[in-house]
Amino acid sequence: MIARLRAFIRNHWPALRLRTILLSVLIFAGVLPGLSAIFLRVYENTLVRQTEAELVAQAVVLSAVAASDWPGAVVVPPDPARRDDPGYYRPEPATIDLGSTPVLPARPAPRHAAVPEAGAVEVADRLGSVVEQTSRTTLASILLLDRNGTIVLGYGQGGGLADLTEVRSALAGEPRTVLRRNDAYRPRYSMEWLSRAAGVRIHHARPVMVNGRVEGVVVASRSPRALFKGLYQDRIKIGLGVVGTLGVIALLAVLVSRGIARPIEALSRATRDVANGGGVLPPAPATAAVEIRTLYEDFGRMAQAVDRRSRYLRDFAAAVSHEFKTPLSGIQGAVELLQDHEMAPDQRRRFLDNIAADARRLSALVTRLLDLARADMARPQAGLSVDVRLPITKAVDARSSRLAISVMFGDETPRVAVPASTIEMVVSTLLENSRQAGATAVSIRAAALPDRLVVTLADDGPGVAPADAGRVFEPFFTTRRGEGGAGLGLSIARALLAANDATLDLLPTTEGAVFELVMPLAEQ
Repeated sequence: MIARLRAFIRNHWPALRLRTILLSVLIFAGVLPGLSAIFLRVYENTLVRQTEAELVAQAVVLSAVAASDWPGAVVVPPDPARRDDPGYYRPEPATIDLGSTPVLPARPAPRHAAVPEAGAVEVADRLGSVVEQTSRTTLASILLLDRNGTIVLGYGQGGGLADLTEVRSALAGEPRTVLRRNDAYRPRYSMEWLSRAAGVRIHHARPVMVNGRVEGVVVASRSPRALFKGLYQDRIKIGLGVVGTLGVIALLAVLVSRGIARPIEALSRATRDVANGGGVLPPAPATAAVEIRTLYEDFGRMAQAVDRRSRYLRDFAAAVSHEFKTPLSGIQGAVELLQDHEMAPDQRRRFLDNIAADARRLSALVTRLLDLARADMARPQAGLSVDVRLPITKAVDARSSRLAISVMFGDETPRVAVPASTIEMVVSTLLENSRQAGATAVSIRAAALPDRLVVTLADDGPGVAPADAGRVFEPFFTTRRGEGGAGLGLSIARALLAANDATLDLLPTTEGAVFELVMPLAEQ
């Protein structure tokens, strides 16, 4: 089951960029503290508004009861038809916001007031037990004031609160909710400083409307629902949120591990194995990021290039040693004979000529090796735009006296991105090889492709033996070693072309030798 699941994930894992993974992790890590703070602020504001809604509900009920019991009140029964009106039911929205509502000073002690209204006192006597039971259950402080703002029921009875902001608004016929400091508040928890609502108290004042007039005010106040108590009551929901957050963090950690860390560790181990001469670079894991996969591919190409270069250097060193050994052995033998034997002048001259010939061969070999080294180290030139007809014509003119050369170009031969000196050197090398192989005629044709120019050189010589066709471009391979050939011309030509993204190949043929030179077109 686990193996099938892993196989399914490998086959369907999306290719994610490294920057996407890191950006997601950093954004989440950066936003998480802000989200936590915002959550606490929003949650606490919700608790405050919930407390306000409870006070509004209590005040509405008590003011309605007081209005119906008020002496001289005319109770008009509700019209059932109005209940079908969509606008009949109008919930009263919360008005308190911890972020914007100012916190007023604590409610002062009631000042001396006039004699309470008789009607208000009568209603207070009837509502006393109701208010007491309500306060005992909801923990709200409930006051009943007459139309002058004098307390007729509740704490401070006989005093006046007409100067309070919320009472003045209610006496004017508008209910009002305010936040006031709670001077009796004393912190009980070390973390209560996180709560903005811990030291405040909510006060709601609502008018008692009797026959269209304000006859009294119901004032209800209570401390908002405590933040930490609310957190405890909602602990299951909050716990699920915390678990979800940790789950997302764990998922991101796994994503970073599988997309970045583990592939890089595997690449590091494989690289060490390859450097020690063993092991093969494995393919990139399916869960690796796009950049990591590209890194695997680059390391793979680098490992192949290093291995190819190592074999090349090993074979090259062996070939150079062999090429230098033959003339050096001849020079050393001739010198020993000259040192140990008395010779006739003509015989001595013959040995000296052999030494000079071997020295010239060594000098030519060193020169060609330097040319090959420069060709291997050549780099492409930017912005090249060369007309191939000019360098090819120069190479043809230099050897037209020894070969019958025909050149055929199209009406509009495109320009190529290869240096003119390289084109001339390659064509000269091919023409010279054809002459040395015994050819008498060579034809040169150019054909344009959508993004390449193909130049074909075909001679009428004996051609290349099938057994030698795969080795003609190897350094030091030559069939004219007895004539002093070093076997480096074609290797140098191909190296110079490769530096400019061009190629040189021997095409299979039954007559003569055919070489194909393919060059990239110049940018327009």
